[in-house]
Amino acid sequence: MDSLGETPATDRPRSRPRVGHIQFLNCLPLYWGLARTGTLLDLELTKDSPEKLSEQLVSGELDIAPITLVEFLRNADQLVAFPDLAVGCDGPVMSCVIVSQGPLEKLDGARVALGSTSRTSVRLAQLLLAEKYRVTPDYYSCPPDLGLMMQEAEAAVLIGDAALRASLHDAPRLGLEVHDLGLMWKEWTGLPFVFAVWAARKEYLAREPALVREVHEAFLSSRDLSLEEVAKVSEQAARWESFDAELLERYFRTLDFRFGSEQLAGVREFARLIGPTTGFPADVTVELLGR
Repeated sequence: MDSLGETPATDRPRSRPRVGHIQFLNCLPLYWGLARTGTLLDLELTKDSPEKLSEQLVSGELDIAPITLVEFLRNADQLVAFPDLAVGCDGPVMSCVIVSQGPLEKLDGARVALGSTSRTSVRLAQLLLAEKYRVTPDYYSCPPDLGLMMQEAEAAVLIGDAALRASLHDAPRLGLEVHDLGLMWKEWTGLPFVFAVWAARKEYLAREPALVREVHEAFLSSRDLSLEEVAKVSEQAARWESFDAELLERYFRTLDFRFGSEQLAGVREFARLIGPTTGFPADVTVELLGR
């Protein structure tokens, strides 16, 4: 027992960390290797949408999880981000798009449907339309179904698997334009974009520092193994997805899973641009897990 009458952290039984998992293809390379190595057996895994996992991490229902960038910035005082681990892009992203009936410059006052699964992509789309295209659409939220969205709207914002299906299958068939949010951001700022980071709650890190670092290293190893064997990952995923292995491999190679200095610069620029209207300081501090 220590001087406060508590059991020292080193003497406490190890717990299985409660870890979140986004149920989108873009996160498959970060989890595939965990299954290969058996690391998943050491985690209490919760699968859900980005917004639900973000809420659960902030509320304390999860210890470690991916969290959308907007929610991370809004709750940065409670969280520590994992370095060199994110879901983002340095140019096109393929799975975060605006689908429109015509040019984006003509969306001023037009109805634009916002898919309800990611606050970051929605906020990025609104920022680009306002600042780059100088339009103020009439936004409304709805489930991410392109057919239903385009019945009432002139454009729709979609992310994840729904965006891949819309941009690769549905939009061309319907004669709609597809605008890649990652490419639009890169052309506008010259910077990479980060859609989600992996983070641990500070209170959990203080209680289980070694375990948090083990989880971080496990994710990095999983990512590296998955990218080394990306063809195999793509072949297996194609068995249960509506995309072929070749397209999935191109998608996985397009995504940027790093979180280094360039990605951090992109995060800071995004925070500077949207901070005053989104509930966090424009100069918010991003605390990274030390190794």
